[in-house]
This record gives sequence, C-alpha cells and structure tokens, in this order.
Amino acid sequence: MYIEQGFRGKNEWWRYLLGFLATFFVSQLGAIPLILAVAFKVMSDGGNIYAINDPDVLMTTLDSNLTLFLMLLGFAAGMLGLYFFVRYVHQQSFKDLTTTRAKTDWGRVFFGFFLVATLTLVFTGISYYQNPENYIVQFQLVPFLILALIAIVLIPIQTSFEEYLFRGYLMQGIGVNAKNRWLPLIVTSVIFGGMHAFNPEVTKLGYIIMVYYIGTGFFLGIMTLMDEGLELALGYHAGNNLIAALLVTADWTVFQTNSVLKDISEPSAGVDILIPVLVIFPLFLFILAKKYKWTNWREKLIGKIDAPEPVVTESDRFFIDTN
Repeated sequence: MYIEQGFRGKNEWWRYLLGFLATFFVSQLGAIPLILAVAFKVMSDGGNIYAINDPDVLMTTLDSNLTLFLMLLGFAAGMLGLYFFVRYVHQQSFKDLTTTRAKTDWGRVFFGFFLVATLTLVFTGISYYQNPENYIVQFQLVPFLILALIAIVLIPIQTSFEEYLFRGYLMQGIGVNAKNRWLPLIVTSVIFGGMHAFNPEVTKLGYIIMVYYIGTGFFLGIMTLMDEGLELALGYHAGNNLIAALLVTADWTVFQTNSVLKDISEPSAGVDILIPVLVIFPLFLFILAKKYKWTNWREKLIGKIDAPEPVVTESDRFFIDTN
C-alpha cells in the first residue's frame, strides 16, 4: 500500500525532518532572483530598497508575467531538492513516492485535472453570466500567450512539488514512523493549510479561509490514501491552479496575472468558503470512489501500518545454520 512504500528506502525520522527543512530552505533560495529583480527595479526608480519588505511591492513592481515566472522558480528549486533527498538520502525510487502501481497512471492524472478544470470553468461562466459587473475582460493576446507558456510549464511543477512534499514525502515519512495512517493525514493537511497562511487571500478575507486551505489538504490526502497513489492529487492540484491563473485574477490573490478576466468585486468570507469543503470535495470523492471502486475506507484512512518482515537471503540462512 502507498505509505508502506516508505519502508523501501532509509526511513529514520531524522532523515524526513532534515529533508523537509532542507527542501524548504532550497525553495526559499529559489526566490532570490525575484527579490533581486524587484530590489533592482525599486532602486532604479529612486525608491527605498526596504520597500521590498512590503508584499504588495514585491508582487506588483515587475511585469506580472515576469513576477509569476520568478516566483515559480522557487518551487522548481524545491522540487530538485526533494528529488535529491529521496534518491540519495533515503535511497528510494521516486516512483515509489508517486504510486503503488507498476508505473504512473497518467489517465488518473488527466482525470483529476479535467474534473476540477471543468467545474471551475462552469462555475466561473455562471458567475460571469449572473454578475457581469463584477468582472473586467482584460484579455490581450501577446501577454496572455506569454502567461500561458509560463503557466503550462511551471505551474504543474509548483503543484507537483507541493503534492510530492506533503501527500508523498511527509505522508510516507510520518506514516512509517508513527505506524498508522490517521496521523500523517492530519499532520500533512494542517501543515499544508498553514503554509498558505502568508497568502494575500488570508490578509484580505481573514483566517476563516484557512478552513478552505486545511480542508483542501484533507481532501487531497484522502484522495491519495484511498487511491494508493498521488496521480489524482497531482492532476487536481495542477488543474485548479492552472485554470485559476489563466482564467481569473484579482488584486488580492497570490496569482496576479494577465488572465482572461479580472474580478473587481469586493470579496467576503462567508458560506462560499464552506461550500467547497462541505459539498464540492465530498461530491468529488464520491465520483472518484465510484469510478475507481474504492473500498475499505476505514483501514486505508485510519488503519495501522506494519513494518514488512525482513527478507532472509540464502547467505543469511547459511550464517544462521552454521551458528
């Protein structure tokens, strides 16, 4: 089963702690080009270099496409760091961090992608039809094509890094050391949500939106454990972020892009924060459970984990027999 594949590599708890901290550090190093570019632009315009400590200055000083590109470089750096740790510190196959199947099931990846992409397009279309005054059509061909190139290449890397780190690396690491499934599900979901606490959406809407972020972590974690692999979560997360970047932006979102639409309405944190967690996510899980015939929910989500029996080789038997 998925978490048990962590036993195939070196799985001492300190390796996972070191790997998580090192990967996070490397991802932050990847953000240095963005900071330097913004600092250079601020100083060349006669501004105070300390202004880059303001998140608004950091995210709006440069062209939005350049900002997005430089911001996503940090996730690409983190992905490389995580790959290094899995392969050379844990001595584990990256395939074992991805799936229990013989190879990555790309059909699952694409199904997860199109499931959320279709819903997002439908809901956005309905919202635009009902409240067109809340949107500005800002489509410009050349900036949009540049955005599309950056987003299609780098956003899947960003979302894959988050999935491999939380639903893969930490899920397996906590699971094989705690010997259960419920603790890694809870811990990875809370940490995943907590990492989004610095997003501008939290500043605008308040900490109530953390219900959505942590709920998303639980949704993706349940999806991973029930399906015995990351494929559906990889597709869903990529589809969610990619369509959001290309379709709709707003002045208060983490992705401020040359998208087709710009939402100019005043956001509010109400029941719309709870609908995805209480309605949409359970509906998606129901659809996936029917399609992929998920069973044994209790065992897969909260069951115990047993370490595999050590393999006794012929040389081991000879040593035992002669002693």
